[in-house]
Amino acid sequence: MLRDPAFLSALGIVSPMGRGKRQVLESLMAAQSPGVVCRNDILVNGMPIYVGEVSGDLPEVPNKLAIYASRNLSMMIAAAEEIREDIDEVIKRYGRERIAVVMGTSTSGLDCGERAVANLGVGGELPPDYDFRQNEIGSSAEALAEYLELEGLAITISTACSSGAQALANGRRMLRTGLADAVIAGGADSLCRITVNGFYALSALSKGRCNPFSRNRDGTMIGEGAALFLMQREESEIALFGVGASSDAHAMTTPEPNGAGIELSMRQALADAEMTPGDIEYIQLHGTGTLQNDEVESVVVSRIFGEETPCSSCKGQLGHTLGAAGVMGAAHCWLSASDNNPKRLLPPHVWDGEADEGLLSTSLVRPDQQYAVDTQRLFMSNAFAFGGNNVSLIIGKWR
Repeated sequence: MLRDPAFLSALGIVSPMGRGKRQVLESLMAAQSPGVVCRNDILVNGMPIYVGEVSGDLPEVPNKLAIYASRNLSMMIAAAEEIREDIDEVIKRYGRERIAVVMGTSTSGLDCGERAVANLGVGGELPPDYDFRQNEIGSSAEALAEYLELEGLAITISTACSSGAQALANGRRMLRTGLADAVIAGGADSLCRITVNGFYALSALSKGRCNPFSRNRDGTMIGEGAALFLMQREESEIALFGVGASSDAHAMTTPEPNGAGIELSMRQALADAEMTPGDIEYIQLHGTGTLQNDEVESVVVSRIFGEETPCSSCKGQLGHTLGAAGVMGAAHCWLSASDNNPKRLLPPHVWDGEADEGLLSTSLVRPDQQYAVDTQRLFMSNAFAFGGNNVSLIIGKWR
């Protein structure tokens, strides 16, 4: 029983690449980045910076959830509504008390707190509609559970940029241990000034668009979005076959130079899925575009898989969505492996094509590159976070 996979039976997503599975898949495979924009109102020094933002209006938060109202919750609602019929079906089947919610985030509604503090500085008091729970990290899962009127466990995970991937790992654990019969698992993060300026202070932001694995790379690009999976034990098209996690704790903001923690998470995922490196047909790289992350990830991927396994990073198309990054990568694997992708396209790597010695280059996916007809479609998705919180997932087509 413990070796049985968890099934990812439905996906709802909103990202800088579009609203819903169809738009995101089209933008992903066409190497388009409609939500990447240049803004001069985020950095405190007024400098222009590229970010990936979700465009257009988002759903309004119901009055009964006003204490949680934030952009983060609005994006979660948009993602949840895409799979509302699937959620309603499992509510009928199992009951509201048997459905859990696990969310990953690193910002929650921090932008609400920013505006509240600004109001305090000008007028001497907090806005009347401000509530601390709008930006409290742990409120994400609680708010979504209340919106969906679910009564099972509601847990928020915040392990920086691996949070969304950790949420999927924990969701599988809940199914295996019998704590839930279905799980809504995912991640959400929204643009806020504190986060973007924090990355700027670390000299970790790109001056232009993010350019992963290029010799011209100079940092990452912050993005936002939300993605939710419905996880069940019952067989469906796409399964979560393997999970690997590690915490190398080398430094607060840099990976262990030899990639020991990253390698451990990837090898654990393979062992958990009872697979070999040769079984993996594509890798969704963490690929932030920073000097150290791309270098270490390249070394480890080459060490485990060689130079033949197709791989790519999506950061050049939507930015680094932080707490949602792990679930975004998982979503791209889900979309690529599923029947939503009849042309069997792999997500192309968006960069300037300028290879750097020692970094992945020949295996980076080209536009219109396909996987073979007779493959099982087994993909790995990596999410590596500050503090050495690393997670690797293996997602693919059920046999």
